[in-house]
Amino acid sequence: MGRMPVRAAGRRSSTGVRPRRAPARSERGAVTAETVMVLPLLAAVTLALAWLLSLAVTEVRLVDAAREVARASARDDSGAAARALGRRVAPAGSTFHLSRGDGAVRVEVTAEVRLPAGLLAFLPPVRLHADAVAATEQT
Repeated sequence: MGRMPVRAAGRRSSTGVRPRRAPARSERGAVTAETVMVLPLLAAVTLALAWLLSLAVTEVRLVDAAREVARASARDDSGAAARALGRRVAPAGSTFHLSRGDGAVRVEVTAEVRLPAGLLAFLPPVRLHADAVAATEQT
């Protein structure tokens, strides 16, 4: 069995020569244009992730502040002294609510987190809160 000659794909003219194809449309700059379209989205996602991280950090600080105030109050420190300890840990502008009863101290701490300034500054702040309960120590 002999080998068959391989023919080139495509049409041939009557003279046996392939006709010229029309020049391909240039795609030069397409990647640049696509990148320009995606960059604002990437910036928005980065901003959203940074804001979510700040929410998480604020929540941890609120939990720590509530625990500090609850421990200090359980040791029979005054409410002002206990709140002063909590203010060292809590974000600026946090509010504390302290209540005693049934051999326990309960502390609620709240704070508002504003969105980063700029395009989203018109949105309302997010209110976060944390609670802590500690048993009153008997002396």
